[in-house]
Amino acid sequence: MASVTPPLSTTARPIVTLTINPALDISTSIPRVMKDHKLRCGPSRIDPGGGGANVARTIHNLGGDTLAIYAAGGLTGATYRQLIEAEGVPSLAVPIAGTTRESFTVDETEPGGQYRFVLQGPEFSEAEWRSCLATLENAIVAGSYVVASGSLPPGVPTDFYAQVAQLAHKYDAYSIVDTSGDALHAALAEGVYLVKPSLRELSELVGRELTTEQSQVDAAAELVARGSAKHVALTLGEAGAVLASASGVIRLPVPKVRVQSVVGAGDAFLGAFVWRLSQGHNPESAFRSAVAAGSATAATPATEMCALEEVEALELLLPEATRY
Repeated sequence: MASVTPPLSTTARPIVTLTINPALDISTSIPRVMKDHKLRCGPSRIDPGGGGANVARTIHNLGGDTLAIYAAGGLTGATYRQLIEAEGVPSLAVPIAGTTRESFTVDETEPGGQYRFVLQGPEFSEAEWRSCLATLENAIVAGSYVVASGSLPPGVPTDFYAQVAQLAHKYDAYSIVDTSGDALHAALAEGVYLVKPSLRELSELVGRELTTEQSQVDAAAELVARGSAKHVALTLGEAGAVLASASGVIRLPVPKVRVQSVVGAGDAFLGAFVWRLSQGHNPESAFRSAVAAGSATAATPATEMCALEEVEALELLLPEATRY
């Protein structure tokens, strides 16, 4: 078994995250979901969610430094701001006229299962999404990591994340994107440092079904060969994860944990990955921490993110990576 690698330096490169479509994540539980019944839920939990925000929350939990930029409006936006500030995550809110959305997760306790309801998000004006880009630009420094993650709300152009990548390139920063659909296609056409697709997303990017382990490995390597991304981190849930780069392709299984909620697990994976990169670790070392962090978060309830001691403990359980 491999040991946990300590930080390589005390001075990490800056990390800034952007969440243009954040959500108040509301989580609760119920014995069983039944049609046409008034369903009385158990205790609820509210967290400041959305891709980039969860990445920043993970980095903060792991002891790293980051700045979370997010759009916020209305009463839910005010609550969101209070929650993320209460966690101690350094952040900047970009005001919008619309109301920050909510997402709702219900865990069924008797048969088991999780139901996730994600609202669309408010309509953005051009001035609002451009304000998000301007706020981000002011926060980028040379050598920093720029993480843009999550869906795009109505009114935001498809090439928004491609524009984020352009800003990162302009300032010699590392662009990292985690999204889907046309927004992901546009970002990869610009070229990014790291992308974290799911199996479905990778299949859509290469235009074919990926039903075997080798087809998945080949598809991840194909994105690198195209110049779409320097590193492709393919997350496969219980089947583990794959990392492709110009150096080759490796695969890691996930450690066995008691899964409580998968909400935020992918964001924790990305947060730990970037956190380790910012400390000077090589991508393979960062990938190990990412797999451990994703699993550690899946073992936490509701939308809680992982803690450092949990990640380090799971890293010890990971075998050496399989190489292709």
